[in-house]
Amino acid sequence: MSWLDRDRTIAPPGFNRWLIPPAALAVHLCIGQVYATSVYKTALVEYFDASLTQIGVIFSIAIVMLGLSAAVMGTWVDRNGPRKAMFVSAVFWAGGFLIGALGIFTGQLWLLYLGYGVIGGIGLGIGYISPVSTLMKWFPDRPGLATGMAIMGFGGGALVASPLSSALLGFFDPDSGTEGWVASGDAVGKLFLTLALVYLVYMLYGAWSIRVPAADWKPEGFDPTKVKAKAMVSTNHVSAANAIKTKQFWLVWIVLFCNVTAGIGILEQAAPMIQDFFRQPDGASLVTAAVAGGFVGLLSIGNMGGRFVWSATSDLVGRKRIYMIYLGLGAALYILLSLFGGGSTFLYVALAFIIISFYGGGFATAPAYLRDLFGTYQVGAIHGRLLTAWSAAGIAGPLIVNSFLDSKGTPGELTAAAYQPALLTMVGLLVVGFIANLLVTPVASRYHEPQSAPAAPEPAATLNGERA
Repeated sequence: MSWLDRDRTIAPPGFNRWLIPPAALAVHLCIGQVYATSVYKTALVEYFDASLTQIGVIFSIAIVMLGLSAAVMGTWVDRNGPRKAMFVSAVFWAGGFLIGALGIFTGQLWLLYLGYGVIGGIGLGIGYISPVSTLMKWFPDRPGLATGMAIMGFGGGALVASPLSSALLGFFDPDSGTEGWVASGDAVGKLFLTLALVYLVYMLYGAWSIRVPAADWKPEGFDPTKVKAKAMVSTNHVSAANAIKTKQFWLVWIVLFCNVTAGIGILEQAAPMIQDFFRQPDGASLVTAAVAGGFVGLLSIGNMGGRFVWSATSDLVGRKRIYMIYLGLGAALYILLSLFGGGSTFLYVALAFIIISFYGGGFATAPAYLRDLFGTYQVGAIHGRLLTAWSAAGIAGPLIVNSFLDSKGTPGELTAAAYQPALLTMVGLLVVGFIANLLVTPVASRYHEPQSAPAAPEPAATLNGERA
């Protein structure tokens, strides 16, 4: 297993850094499947005779474990290198599907919590941070672009998983195509087994092809001393231990929490939500299950594209300004979706697409925002700690939405009006995040590392084994 060691992944001289994004995408496109859980959510509700909240807990556990494992394992990931991290991520992610499938076949919901939620969630966290950290090393001249390339794959995972899952559910279930069809538990179990195998193979390809730059490498023509200074971009460095003592870290934590909570609750409910918004008086929906699955895929395009486009744009306009757009304009669009979204499918889809692009952009811009505020020293560790906001949002978002919906009726009978309280709650969260972002200022000099501290030390030379 020595091929997994970090020193076996150091790129030779002349290595083309543009070969790294495909390796990062190989992992993020697989673990991004977590955004496609709504495709089979109704099927699990019926199979286990459970509530939306009980099934939504599976998704919440996975996101909680993502944030916790990213925070706890950040040091291990950077010290051991991306290849070993991606390998471990693949094993945990595929293993989560296998245990989840066992839970479905045996009718044990707790095994879904353990498998897809806990074990799969650990694979999510380890797999998420490794490509981000690696691409930031390869693109120090364009940090927003780098994080956008790394994280857009996670947002685009549902673009692949949603239509694939819908097709496989139809293939595995002999009753597919009938009026009002909902996939059987057996079909969902077989889907989990198939995804486990496919994702394991593809993620191992990413682990094999990933490389890290040599310690003295820098892009051709790049001189960090000549980068134009900006008011919110620090040339000093803050350690991970000191970063969490600053108000700036916690303000950005609130910003990410609010942005993610507002988006994640809707993404987790995406497929049944569009069906409920356009329900006829007799209870039948104008939107079929297949079309709803396609809508999830479309949202994935918005999620993925927003991560790349908005994050790259932040290199030009600045992180603080771009978050003002995510949160301020996002709140206005949520109001429009709540009040007028049910009147037109085009309006509904357009509003949801833009909202989710802001959600994805908020994720992708966060590492670069941290780099601007705290420098490159231990920014990987700081990013891992920030992802606990994602863990909290993974509980809050689905809990808010599912709790409101459970109080309004049962799945298959809800209407657009049932979603208004949840959507307006999300507006309030975005306003809170907008205010927090306005309060972000440069970090006080008392938290800076001594000037002699290296800007981007080797993992073994730092306190926690982290580097940018």
